[in-house]
Amino acid sequence: MHPILRNILAVIAGVVVGSIVNGAIISIGPSIIPLPEGVDVSTMEGIKAAMPLYEPRHFLMPFLAHALGTLVGAFITALLVANNKMPFAMGIGVLFLAGGVAMVSMLPSPAWFSITDLAGAYIPMAFIGAKLAGKKK
Repeated sequence: MHPILRNILAVIAGVVVGSIVNGAIISIGPSIIPLPEGVDVSTMEGIKAAMPLYEPRHFLMPFLAHALGTLVGAFITALLVANNKMPFAMGIGVLFLAGGVAMVSMLPSPAWFSITDLAGAYIPMAFIGAKLAGKKK
């Protein structure tokens, strides 16, 4: 397979698989850490209204979803690319970081969570994902 096509498909695979991991963790989160009574997370407005009711433990699953989604996405991309594993994996980190910035701007959360999430869940996890995938070619 031509290296450029392989790299494009690797990025697509990383984004898709990372997004699935992220969504799966977000979906199972409330069964692991129950949400406050009466919280409706089916709409963005419901989530915004519930935010003052959230305790720090309620932010654990979203952080894990963002971190593990990015880690897995970067790992998959780094495994599959034809060359330059680290730059491609970091590109996945930047794409997921952009999503995180969008979420922070749309959904007000405590400053401590926004800072922790944006600083720790994306670029560092992409770096680790690339390292786990092996040495640079």
